[in-house]
Amino acid sequence: MTAPVTDTLMPFDDVLAAYDPALGLEVHVELNTASKMFCGCPAVFGGEPNAGVCPTCLGLPGAMPVVNGKAVESAIRIGLALNCDIAEWCRFARKNYFYPDMPKNFQTSQYDEPICFDGYMDVEVDGETVRVEIERAHMEEDTGKSLHVGGSTGRIHGADYSLVDYNRAGIPLIEIVTRPILGAGGRAPEVARAYVAQLRELIVALGVSEARMDQGNLRADVNLSLAPKGSGVLGTRTETKNVNSFRSVERAVRYEMQRHAAILSGGGSIRQETRHWHEDTAITTSGREKSDAEDYRYFPEPDLVPVAPSREWVDELRGTLPENPTVRRARLQAEWGFSDLEMRDTVGAGALGLVEETIAEGAAPQAARKWWLGELARRSNEDGVDIVDLPITPAQVARIQALVDDRTVNDKLARQVFEGVLAGEGSPDEVVASRGLAVVSDDGALGAAVDSAIAANPDVAGRIREGKVAAAGALIGVVMKEMRGQADAGRVRELILEKLA
Repeated sequence: MTAPVTDTLMPFDDVLAAYDPALGLEVHVELNTASKMFCGCPAVFGGEPNAGVCPTCLGLPGAMPVVNGKAVESAIRIGLALNCDIAEWCRFARKNYFYPDMPKNFQTSQYDEPICFDGYMDVEVDGETVRVEIERAHMEEDTGKSLHVGGSTGRIHGADYSLVDYNRAGIPLIEIVTRPILGAGGRAPEVARAYVAQLRELIVALGVSEARMDQGNLRADVNLSLAPKGSGVLGTRTETKNVNSFRSVERAVRYEMQRHAAILSGGGSIRQETRHWHEDTAITTSGREKSDAEDYRYFPEPDLVPVAPSREWVDELRGTLPENPTVRRARLQAEWGFSDLEMRDTVGAGALGLVEETIAEGAAPQAARKWWLGELARRSNEDGVDIVDLPITPAQVARIQALVDDRTVNDKLARQVFEGVLAGEGSPDEVVASRGLAVVSDDGALGAAVDSAIAANPDVAGRIREGKVAAAGALIGVVMKEMRGQADAGRVRELILEKLA
């Protein structure tokens, strides 16, 4: 199959001059319950295909579903954290459609009676607060997973054959749907990224999901439309499905804004459809015509009783919520001594939780921030992945800083330790040992290198003897180069001054 043709795009500044974007986000969160939403099968990631299934999640005749109480609890806690109202009474519904990833040919979800509704979350973008209104957060089950074998795209078109794994079918999901986000203008891509990043941070703090975007625990559908500037109307939208990184959410919004604008400015019209995001080429391609709610023929699920959480239980769950994100950031900024700009950059990089965990493991705040926003942010940009998905833990970052603090390695060598850990070579200590990166502090080896540097640079040595101590830096550089950056620079300085006193 040939590669998709790249769409015509309008320059982003031209888009903003002519159109107003409307943004909407639907985020699916897989809950970390022990069992599935309506049966007792294990809710685990991976495993042998079709090993974690039963008659209920396979949709076999006569199998009866039972609601997972822990999933209901998690849904309520998510809703409360998003400032939602919690329904006193709600029902499940059958969302009917034919597709091989749902063996029942319907998905058990919620339609007009969600458990959580009318909420909001405030996110910060470039120092300004943007309120994202939440229309609903409802319970449903995940679908199975299709694997298309053959072809060049990994999609069904052009594949030789397809396989289906139903292990994921029935995993508890919460779908969080925003109202249209208006007025963001050129910040729409950044608002989308900030919202999904903060939502993930909140979900992790609640402890209801691993929220691993690389494993599909949390994934976003991006809805985007454009309307003529100042018209006050909503245009025809497209929905880019299953975007699985903060970076891709931002890029998908920007791409669709430019694609829509090019079509509209050329006299064309937007087709309401779902679209696929291609991480490798950073483009979207057409999926299928978008169905409206009536096309799914929703009707109440006859095999499940309504859910009616008591007000006492809701109030009890309200007491288990983590700290409000805005309050938490203000507290952490004060505790860490970060400037407004430092805190803004930390949040913008999606590294707040990582920095916090690294500090909890013993690293100083500025050191934790330095590594995550420096070396590791650079690596995430090079690899095209979100910083949270790098194969390194806050505990490992803190350990590398501890090795710097006790002078086992210096900053330059620490970067090589990061390289080794990210390459899967083992723990920081194992990388130091296997690569021979430990700083040399032995006076014998250092003294010999210092003598050699003095002999090779008599003019510099003479200036130091005359009291120009700053000139010692040149000799330190010579020694560091000779010892491949592994000399203890502090001790080298002391030896130089001792010998030339």
